[in-house]
Amino acid sequence: MDNFEDENPFETDVDRVPSETSSTSKVNISEPSSPRNPARTLSSTSPTLSRPFPSSGTNRHPQSTYKSDFCCGRDQWLHSGEDLEILITDAQKTSLNSNTPYITYIIRAGNAEARHRYSEFESLRSSLVKLYPTIIIPPIPSKQTIGDYATKQAKAKEDTAMIARRKRMLQTFLNRIARHPILSNEHVFHRFLDGEVSWTEVLHSPPLSLLPKNTLKAPSHNPTDQSAASAYAALPSPSATHPLRHPDQRSVDSEIFTNKFANHLSGPMEKVTRRTLKRWSENAQDYSELGAALNGYSLNESGALAAAMEKTGQAVDTTYMSTTRLLQELEQNFSEPLHEYAQFAVIIKKLLSYRHQKHVQYEMTQDALENKRELLEEYEKSEREAKRLDEALSKGRVNGLRSPGSPAEGSEGQSQPQNQPQDEAEEPGSTYLPPHPGPNPYKRRAPGMGFLNALSYTLHGMMDVDPETARRSSISKTRETISQLEDALHLSAQDLKYSSSTIQADLDRFQRQKVADLREMTISMARIHRDWCKKNLEAWQAAKKEIEKIPDHPNKRSPSPEQRTVPGPSGLRRDSTATVNGR
Repeated sequence: MDNFEDENPFETDVDRVPSETSSTSKVNISEPSSPRNPARTLSSTSPTLSRPFPSSGTNRHPQSTYKSDFCCGRDQWLHSGEDLEILITDAQKTSLNSNTPYITYIIRAGNAEARHRYSEFESLRSSLVKLYPTIIIPPIPSKQTIGDYATKQAKAKEDTAMIARRKRMLQTFLNRIARHPILSNEHVFHRFLDGEVSWTEVLHSPPLSLLPKNTLKAPSHNPTDQSAASAYAALPSPSATHPLRHPDQRSVDSEIFTNKFANHLSGPMEKVTRRTLKRWSENAQDYSELGAALNGYSLNESGALAAAMEKTGQAVDTTYMSTTRLLQELEQNFSEPLHEYAQFAVIIKKLLSYRHQKHVQYEMTQDALENKRELLEEYEKSEREAKRLDEALSKGRVNGLRSPGSPAEGSEGQSQPQNQPQDEAEEPGSTYLPPHPGPNPYKRRAPGMGFLNALSYTLHGMMDVDPETARRSSISKTRETISQLEDALHLSAQDLKYSSSTIQADLDRFQRQKVADLREMTISMARIHRDWCKKNLEAWQAAKKEIEKIPDHPNKRSPSPEQRTVPGPSGLRRDSTATVNGR
């Protein structure tokens, strides 16, 4: 684990202020990117607040010191400077505006109350992913699997444990957004918390209605900006697996570390945690059956033995209840956060993939621009050669007119005929065409070829374009394409620089959040086991007192002087050999 932590490319020191561009990208840009929305700039440091899990760590945004203008009441409440928390108070089954029943979650943010179903939480997150392609958007609980629907069928959506788990994880999702230095300022999130706003209207109104279908062909700092749509349309859409010629080393390190982090979480840690919880659950079930058996057996006895058996059964029942409680707390405070961070690893992979695609997009645009410039150079070279040839031909025709008896110098071996009329000879740009010999009487056409020849002649007439006009049109189109690619390359370079710096800054923030959350998780696990042991110790100490009231076996040997002076580790102990042999 030491080597694993040493390879961490993210910033974990809170006191260290990251540079403006955390990436080591070799993109040479004269002008820095200037995002239109200043709220999208990540702060370097943030104060640490003490609160239960999920720990805010160091990712709590600065409060009213930096924010004085508020877009709505929810925004003012979120940045009021108090230690606030969004709560999901209940989950109710309803059929409002739907033909089938569904579960709606009641959200309380201050004095506002909103009701949303799971699909609306999902649409909120997908909208934030499109609005902020360079920010780590917190995950929401996973959907039900096909196996859950197959085993529970129609009752899958009414699973009490699943609903309770979704309540907790959706509440964590909302609070993570509320504590984010950028996402907490998004008005779409504020409207989601406002119960008086229709979420359907929010999804079909700006800025969500202005989002492009492909975020790679939109500005990274503001995907809804359509002022440079034509330039972004010229950018390619590379795949995530396209190799880079000049990869950014820090991005490569981040990808390697994220893959290791994801493999650790989704591999050994989650598997062992699920197996441990399963065994605790089986153990609790065994304790439940054992306690019932002991309590039933105590009814058949009398005296001190019955009281001791009953007390032992009660201790076993206490162990069962404390184990059940331990299971619930481990699920809430360790297993669910662990699964959440496994989802975070997948999200970070997609974020780094977006940055990779932006870098590939920049390189592909560079290649396309170079190819178009080479093509333009070839077109211009052909144009120069054509002009030179036209000048030579014109010069040759002029010389031919001056000396009709001699061959023209620039006509490439052709001469003017002597009997050519004067008006044809003076016509500029005309060339000598020999008279058509007429149809060959000995050549017979194949039947049906007349129609094909006529069709071919028509098609050739349609496709016959003046080469000079086509060449000049190609030059004009190529220059226009080069101009668009130059604008697109400049925008792509700015996007790459902004994406690299913003993604790296948010990864550094996430690393500090991860350290704080893992600390809370391990402390919670220690506290849970301590409370479990403490409660069981009290129950079994009470059972021990009742067991000691049972009289000794009548055939028990009297203790020797050494046994009287040297008590055992648990005080007076019954001699099991006397019970076996004393008849």
